[in-house]
Amino acid sequence: MPFCRLPAWSSQPVPWFPSTAVADFPQAVMAFPHLQQPSFLLASLKADSVNKPFAQRCQDLVKVIEDFPAKELHAIFPWLVESIFGSLDGVLVGWNLRCLQGRVNPVEYSIAMEFLDPSGPMMKLVYKLQAEDYNFDFPVSCLPGPVKASIQENVLPDSPLYHNKVQFPPTGGIGLNLALNPFEYYMFFFALSLISQKPMPMSLHVRTSDCAYFILVDRYLSWFLPTEGSVPPPLSSSPGGSSPSPAPRTPAMPFASYGFHTSLLKRHISHQTSVNADPASHEIWRSETLLQVFVEMWLHHYSLEMYQKMQSPHAKESFTPTEEHVLVVRLLLKHLHAFANSLKPDQASPSTHSHATSPLEEFKRAAVPRFVQQKLYVFLQHCFGHWPLDASFRAVLEMWLSYLQPWRYAPEKQAQSSDAQPRSVSEKWAPFIQENLLMYTKLFVSFLNRALRTDLVSPKNALMVFRVAKVFAQPNLIEMIQKGEQLFLEPELIIPHRQHRHFTITSSFLSPWPPVVTDASFKVKSHVYSLEGQDCKYTPMFGPEVRTLVLRLAQLITQAKQTAKSISDQCVESPASRSFLSWLGFGTTDPNSCYPCNDLDEMGQDSVRKTDEYLEKALEYLRQIFRLSEAQLAQLTLALGNARDENGKQQLPDCIVGEEGLILTPLGRYQIINGLRRFEIEYQGDLELQPIRSYEITSLVRALFRLSSAINRRFAGQMAALCSRNDFLGSFCRYHLTEPALSNRHLLSPVGRRQVTSPARGPRLSLRFLGSYRTLLLLLMAFFVASLFCIGPLSCSLLLVLGYLLYAIAMTLLTERGKLHQL
Repeated sequence: MPFCRLPAWSSQPVPWFPSTAVADFPQAVMAFPHLQQPSFLLASLKADSVNKPFAQRCQDLVKVIEDFPAKELHAIFPWLVESIFGSLDGVLVGWNLRCLQGRVNPVEYSIAMEFLDPSGPMMKLVYKLQAEDYNFDFPVSCLPGPVKASIQENVLPDSPLYHNKVQFPPTGGIGLNLALNPFEYYMFFFALSLISQKPMPMSLHVRTSDCAYFILVDRYLSWFLPTEGSVPPPLSSSPGGSSPSPAPRTPAMPFASYGFHTSLLKRHISHQTSVNADPASHEIWRSETLLQVFVEMWLHHYSLEMYQKMQSPHAKESFTPTEEHVLVVRLLLKHLHAFANSLKPDQASPSTHSHATSPLEEFKRAAVPRFVQQKLYVFLQHCFGHWPLDASFRAVLEMWLSYLQPWRYAPEKQAQSSDAQPRSVSEKWAPFIQENLLMYTKLFVSFLNRALRTDLVSPKNALMVFRVAKVFAQPNLIEMIQKGEQLFLEPELIIPHRQHRHFTITSSFLSPWPPVVTDASFKVKSHVYSLEGQDCKYTPMFGPEVRTLVLRLAQLITQAKQTAKSISDQCVESPASRSFLSWLGFGTTDPNSCYPCNDLDEMGQDSVRKTDEYLEKALEYLRQIFRLSEAQLAQLTLALGNARDENGKQQLPDCIVGEEGLILTPLGRYQIINGLRRFEIEYQGDLELQPIRSYEITSLVRALFRLSSAINRRFAGQMAALCSRNDFLGSFCRYHLTEPALSNRHLLSPVGRRQVTSPARGPRLSLRFLGSYRTLLLLLMAFFVASLFCIGPLSCSLLLVLGYLLYAIAMTLLTERGKLHQL
């Protein structure tokens, strides 16, 4: 398997110092004060990055980090971070962690993972600089689009990650910068390297979960967002061992603001204020920063304001996530669920809040609703609306389903029952479902609209429909979703004093409001209105509109099952023999008479079995979710069974009759796209001018057309006179020199109806049939068979002409008799 190698890995070490000096490089520099300039250290490391192999460079970096003071390390830190993660413009790939795999390059992989581990040398460097209160400039132009636009418009973003960090350029300076502490700077580069680097080539079949970057994300999440115990303190590079956790100058955010914004007013960027947090929160400032950086860099690429205005996060927001990006986000969501659900039962309920609650416990409660929910919703809406209609959408689908099922990552997992029945979703998850209602309902409707436009005959697409139906069919889940919708649709008048309780939350919001149902209703409404706006039009998941979509999907599932069986039957015949028979004229030459190729052509009968199994179970799950009766499903099956005539051919696609003729419905368009039904198309123009077919010789057809045109121009009068006779000779000439009248054809297009009155063409000779491979092959076979009976070419030609004359006389008599019967 090819591998994206580091530029320096393939280079051989070139002696830059003597071999003894290389080993004692840090000591030598420390021994000479004039060599202790930061510029010299940086230049030396840059030279080593070219001249030394990767393993040796990492060993030297470890010694430099241990032996040099923070003052010298401060100068090399930005260069070192960029050399590892690549440049923000994607030109430099750095160590290319997204392609580095242990089974392909085990030595480089183990060295890189040890160096970048949360307890490794690189993180020790970060903490060493953090203790000295150093800052590093990060360009605003490299931030996600909505954040960059907000800062450039002098509006402070909502995320506290940017508060008190925006630095205005000096007089004559170019661009805005963020002043980041070493930990923030490191994590900004690490997170952005996922999306700033160029996508991996399609020729590289790299499994994302095996790459160093993916595994590092998992390690950082497990270290800084622990599900058990507390966040480990940073390790000092000094021999004394652990040191106190170096806190940033301004902590990320006050804990009092967890869960809700203190104001919806946009703050001007010049009004940045320092945040005075509880000193106890210093122990988890790294956890806060890590989560905020990951969410901002990976999810905040589409603004909520643009989404609410257009009800679709497109236009002016051109960021396109990759499948690798989505897989990493899914890893983040799964770990966040495990992190949030690791609270002890007596700490999980908001009613148990007390001043004794530790900052880490408070952070676990607020992690998902405060930091993730809004940006993830807009991100998913964009993916559902813009992702290609192919099997790669599976990554987005699984990310969505992982978020919808936090109970899968809870520590108190129930054992699977012996009868293999899906376990019921506990009532304890009702608050989560209600406060994420749109994630369940609106995104489900978006998925229905996608499913109605995909080829469900494909096993991969059928599997996606099955996965969604199976998740939503879990016992008690639908009941809790319905309860959430009822709370949202609850009239405002039922909630006391609601007119005084706006969405600009004050510090008194967390005070209890009886009864409980009222509080739950308010939380659901807050969730929906904050994401969709106060004037949103909510479509109930169990309303008539969505039910209509589900019935259409059920109909398409039934159609897809029948189509899969038809494709399977057609694939039994050998493609080579089928094309050979068509070439000889004994089979169909119509390219529209067979189904388009899809996954079934590649995988055969096993795919048909899988597709049928997925669709059958998906249909059963949909019946359970929306309480569809057996009679309704039977009607769908019966309607599809009647869609074929006695010859087994399909009828026309689903249409309605308009003023200009037949108009395709959305179902009809789906049927045509996926090869379920088709129109019987035939050529309606001049038969002599129809496109040259694949079974014709191009040059011969054109030569014969020029010859017949010359004959028709030369003898037009004589042919017209012969065809106007009323005797047998006239009938014989009309049979050969005229084509069927245009009015006798089946005109399927509304445009064709306007051509009915076009003048009929006069009699003419057509020699095009001689340009067909089939005709020439039959003539050659006839001459070959005649030669076997000692019949010469001239005699064979005379026999062929005589035989055709007898055939033509018989057809002329039959044609004239048919016309007499019609009269």
